[in-house]
Amino acid sequence: MSNATQLIHSIPVDPLTGSISVPIYQTSTFVQDAPGVHKGFDYARSNNPTRQALENVIAQLEAGASGYAFASGLAAIDAVVKLLESGDEILAVDDIYGGAFRLFTHIYAKFGIKVNYVDTTDVANVEAAITDRTKLIWLETPTNPTLKISDIKAIASVAKAKNALLCVDNTFASPALQQPILLGADIVVHSATKYLGGHSDLIAGLVVTANTDLGDKIKFIQNASGAILSPNDSWLVIRGVETLYLRVKEHSNNALKVAQYLQTHPAVDRVYYPGLTEHYNHHIAAEQQNGGFGGVVSFSLRNDTELAARKVVTNTHLFKLAESLGGVKSLVCHPATMTHKSIPSSIRQAAGIVDSLIRLSVGLECFEDLIADIEQSLDKLAAKEIVQTNINQSVWLS
Repeated sequence: MSNATQLIHSIPVDPLTGSISVPIYQTSTFVQDAPGVHKGFDYARSNNPTRQALENVIAQLEAGASGYAFASGLAAIDAVVKLLESGDEILAVDDIYGGAFRLFTHIYAKFGIKVNYVDTTDVANVEAAITDRTKLIWLETPTNPTLKISDIKAIASVAKAKNALLCVDNTFASPALQQPILLGADIVVHSATKYLGGHSDLIAGLVVTANTDLGDKIKFIQNASGAILSPNDSWLVIRGVETLYLRVKEHSNNALKVAQYLQTHPAVDRVYYPGLTEHYNHHIAAEQQNGGFGGVVSFSLRNDTELAARKVVTNTHLFKLAESLGGVKSLVCHPATMTHKSIPSSIRQAAGIVDSLIRLSVGLECFEDLIADIEQSLDKLAAKEIVQTNINQSVWLS
């Protein structure tokens, strides 16, 4: 049975009514037959049938032992970091999501948890940087926003040799393309706001663990800290997951065509997309991502200035200027001033997030229309640069 078929039929039919859609149990508490005697639910922070259905689905999608749903992707990341103790160290990918960087640096550093950032695209860098204090290796692959690819299986071996946990943020690939637990990861996290939800109408986070012992620890943190996903948003994610494979396939097809077009435009300096054979570690992405490379494309401009990037992102029509990604409608953003603004400029630049870098979340519109939209915006930039050059030459000649 294919993964897509298995996914659709893993979402349960309601045993009480036969409803083919998972019911939304909008309740705060559950009546008990006697003190401590109930039907598996006592208080909605601890458990809820709608949320539980989602948690079971994501565990199956990621080939994990257990899944847990949180109020946001950052709440999910926060729960994983709470597995650590003061004095522990995290070894994290250098091209990291700005929200994770902010959480690690401004929240957990003061509690004695140190974070070392390294380019994980070469496993030798991980081997050189890991220490006996490293208790967690934090990967994004592909990364946000330069789409760096790391070898999950190789890094998992390094982690196990040092008795460290490996957590992979699988938001960009989604389980439709990549299952890190099958490659040796201990934990997978998602911003379900993105491809899993798929419609830009919710905020949610998910954690999946490879074994039940680790899952019990995450469950305790989820209940104790209370950053749970609501029943309604749990239902929205389930609804989104039903079409995940179809959507991600089309996102990937469109994104590859957009990336190939961008390579031909004279205003573009560099294109970042794992589906391009020129992309560093393309061969690894082809091995560990099953049948596609995702819907995010980033590119930098030959005019490497913030002003040039601003002109491009504010002149598109179909690509809407907004943070987030993974929805059916295409989005564009400028990471240096939007999603990654909280990261100091020197660190951003070192990770490849230059001032002119632009990130596209390629949606499900017709790819010819999307390319035309990018083209008209880039052409406007080129026209303005030509006019400005002529003005400058006129001033010099006078």
